Amino acid sequence: MISEPLTDLSTTRLFAQRLARLVQPGDFIALRGGLGAGKTTFARFLISALMGEETVVPSPTYTIVQTYNAGDLEIFHFDLYRIETPDELEELGWDDTYNGLSLVEWPQHADDRLPRNRLDIEFSTSTESRTATLVGHGEYWQSRINEL
Repeated sequence: MISEPLTDLSTTRLFAQRLARLVQPGDFIALRGGLGAGKTTFARFLISALMGEETVVPSPTYTIVQTYNAGDLEIFHFDLYRIETPDELEELGWDDTYNGLSLVEWPQHADDRLPRNRLDIEFSTSTESRTATLVGHGEYWQSRINEL
């Protein structure tokens, strides 16, 4: 487990850029935290870092999934806030994302459909600061987050 202080947008962007260097096809990153915790902002910075340029990244709150093509890497940005049952994931192409990068906000709505090997990033806020806590599941992520 690693904790990263996110004091402002600049440190959040730098954190996303550092993580982007570790991302590989097949990765799954669960973005956890309450409303306004910084999940979508972080996803925007990570997607822009992977695309190699500032990219317009709308929140997938209403579309539920947005896709991006970063060269050889397809990126799937899910927001599961409005999902009522994990069965709805099949209609979204959930099972077709295994060769890309999945960024998933509100992953708890996927229930038991979350992969065993994944990176959880918990965004927490207080009156003074924001923090991202990374927890790697499976030895695949455990070793890589130590590189941060």
